Amino acid sequence: MNYHSTRGQVPPVSFSTAVEHGLAPDGGLYLPEQLPDLSGYLRDWESLTYPELCEAFFAHFATDLDATELHHIVSRSYHKFDDPAIAPIRELGPGRYVLELFHGPTLAFKDFALQLLGNFYEAQIARTGRPISVLGATSGDTGAAAIHGLLGKKGVKTFILYPDGRIAPLQERQMTCTGADNVFPLAIKGSFDDAQTAMKTVFEDRAFAAEVGLSAVNSINLARILAQCVYYLYAFFRLPAAEREHVTFVVPTGNFGNVLAGWLVQQMGVPLKAFRVATNQNDILHRLFQTGTYALENVAPSLAPSMDIQVASNFERFLYYAVGSDPAKVREIMHTFKSTGRYEFENFDRQSFGSSRTDDAEIASLIEAVHARYDYVVDPHTACGFQKDGAGDGPEIILATAHPAKFPDTIVEAIGEEPTHPSLEVLKDRPIVKHYVDPTPAAIKAFMLEHA
Repeated sequence: MNYHSTRGQVPPVSFSTAVEHGLAPDGGLYLPEQLPDLSGYLRDWESLTYPELCEAFFAHFATDLDATELHHIVSRSYHKFDDPAIAPIRELGPGRYVLELFHGPTLAFKDFALQLLGNFYEAQIARTGRPISVLGATSGDTGAAAIHGLLGKKGVKTFILYPDGRIAPLQERQMTCTGADNVFPLAIKGSFDDAQTAMKTVFEDRAFAAEVGLSAVNSINLARILAQCVYYLYAFFRLPAAEREHVTFVVPTGNFGNVLAGWLVQQMGVPLKAFRVATNQNDILHRLFQTGTYALENVAPSLAPSMDIQVASNFERFLYYAVGSDPAKVREIMHTFKSTGRYEFENFDRQSFGSSRTDDAEIASLIEAVHARYDYVVDPHTACGFQKDGAGDGPEIILATAHPAKFPDTIVEAIGEEPTHPSLEVLKDRPIVKHYVDPTPAAIKAFMLEHA
């Protein structure tokens, strides 16, 4: 299978090339030339373990890898998870489920993709002999998961941009207390969107990208999205058979990647009913699905910092399909949005999406309410998924995107109890090592050239 850009101005590439480059040379995002129909495989896949399901799924996409290599990559990707189910489902009450995606090494859903991506990179370097410089931007969890997915990977250096003072202290410690000499946490003044914009501009310099072996670790990298598809399949198989085709997946999201993965699974013939995009007060996606207008506003720091985003990168992938796979239309829309900060869609097709918005006061009250009702503690991002609690048709499965122990101050304020986790406690005594850079392409490239 080959992969093309959403903007349609570069030739198709193989899976490995799409993973290695991350962002297409024309500034677009890679997508499969054709989505496979998985409906005929569901019966055979129902009883597979998580790694087995991941391998079976990726066999449809990583077609330039032989089966032995793919097996080796996947089999090494999920042994650091602290629950044998990898992605266990917790039933809180009738028709109310939580998909726990926080059992990986950094206690966030990003581990599912980034543990796998790290092994894809390692295999790629072994084949080509070319080192890779990974550049990413994070609003909290991506950076830590990327760093821990790439620790000890020969030939990989990792540079992660993050907004200084705008992520949770323990999120920062997960990035800055590793002691690894191939990891460079880059603190910037500004927002995540500032970091992401600068990162994308760096990728547009193709000569620089070739010089340092640049690759993207953000969800602009298609491997990230495909890896996240797997836990929707896994959850589908573990729901009661009578409920599977009636469940709405409720997805806390800022960059649209997490919910896009589920929607793609639906487009591949798996009968997932619907999705609810759950935003915090930075609600560009909620406003889009309610009004059909995609419009920037200022980023307001919140109790759910990983969702403090206004430019949802993966919306471009959904947009490609929404406009009939027309790359010229995608280019037009993205140009208008970049120039004006807004785009108004005519007859915007929401398809199977709903949405909700949760501000900081509501986050705190929802954490308290969920704890009181279910004796269950959720982190601030997952709390957004409980907005409109009990509303809607049919059962819901809420994606729990992070462990509450990563946000102790918010949890203590809400319920008077401090959640802990051993992997976080050991970080508190380690020195923080970070580097300050201006959020400009020139400054970022200069730092990378000095340390690549």
